[in-house]
Amino acid sequence: ATVDSIPRGRVATYGDVAREAGLPRRARLVGRVLSELPAGSRLPWHRVVNAAGRLSPRAQGTLEQRRRLAREGIALSASGRVDLARLRWSGA
Repeated sequence: ATVDSIPRGRVATYGDVAREAGLPRRARLVGRVLSELPAGSRLPWHRVVNAAGRLSPRAQGTLEQRRRLAREGIALSASGRVDLARLRWSGA
């Protein structure tokens, strides 16, 4: 439910999702759950990035994540980071 609440054009970190879901310090659990989503899942997994704002390797592929983020107007910097200061979703 937490990942589904991240609005279009915004991102959250794995840690943000874990905290918002009532699972503080369980960012790796969030990553594991998202990595096991079935192909074709409608959950916006692509809106979740690591704490540095980078894309983490996943089964669906970082190229697919980059493509989906670009469709929502989220650009990555030359170093491959999302501007968390500007695009981070707070959840509150």
